[in-house]
Amino acid sequence: MSSLDDLPPLREVITRHGLAARKSLGQNFLFDLNLTRRIARAAAPLHTVIEIGPGPGGLTRALLMEGAERVIAVERDERALAALAEIAAASAGRLTVIAGDALEQDWATLAGGSEAQIVANLPYNIATPLLVGWLSGPWPPWFSALTLMFQKEVAARIVALPGSRDYGRLSVLCQWRCTARKLFDVHRAAFTPPPKVTSSVVHLVPRAAPAVACDLAKLERVTAAGFGQRRKMLRQSLKSAFAEPEAVLARLGIAATARAEEISVDDFARLARELDVEPQQVVLGYFEATDGCH
Repeated sequence: MSSLDDLPPLREVITRHGLAARKSLGQNFLFDLNLTRRIARAAAPLHTVIEIGPGPGGLTRALLMEGAERVIAVERDERALAALAEIAAASAGRLTVIAGDALEQDWATLAGGSEAQIVANLPYNIATPLLVGWLSGPWPPWFSALTLMFQKEVAARIVALPGSRDYGRLSVLCQWRCTARKLFDVHRAAFTPPPKVTSSVVHLVPRAAPAVACDLAKLERVTAAGFGQRRKMLRQSLKSAFAEPEAVLARLGIAATARAEEISVDDFARLARELDVEPQQVVLGYFEATDGCH
């Protein structure tokens, strides 16, 4: 019976299985085992791990080598399934491969009741929609941590603090629900084919509860108003959310002359609590269009 150490090099695997990366699937493969193991170690301790878009399995191998008790890999590209099956055969039952679209998964069911982690070099074209979907679900969530690779600019938005040009709606959502920090950058030359941008690995740990509780749909509405006209003062930009925004801001002790990028996540949550509206569905499309995916 083969072991993980007996598996052939990844470049040989992609040649044998015809796994040229496809732009339409957002594929950029990582072959450097030192780098993939660094990502896996950053997510430790590894128990039940869900990976999205494993491709030929570079990060998958690293997760197993770093001691993951169980890896569930979701792969849409049928060409990669045979290569992943070889890793599964060498994993002593620790790897399960799910053939399917990550955007269509019932993640809590897939985790099987375990408090899973997500560790992934996310496909560029679905990275932000996946993240927003995970953070917009029931809370506390089904996952214990997220260790994810994004385009560097998207990672900057996730961890941005008030007062910075990167601070926006994605920053507020991520930091309201999680503690978030950037771990390290990954140069474009590490990928095959190399993308046009640098990537970054981000680690997010869900909060048991936000520091300031509010309805998520109301938070979405307030941040949409504020950042939709981010160059304007709040007394003007919040008119689409409040009939008398200056009165609300004065009551909360928030400067009416401040701009959205200058107030804290907690202040946005306090504003959301002031909204006298029925909860609405969170508009995920805004994050995709404005906060970007790679």
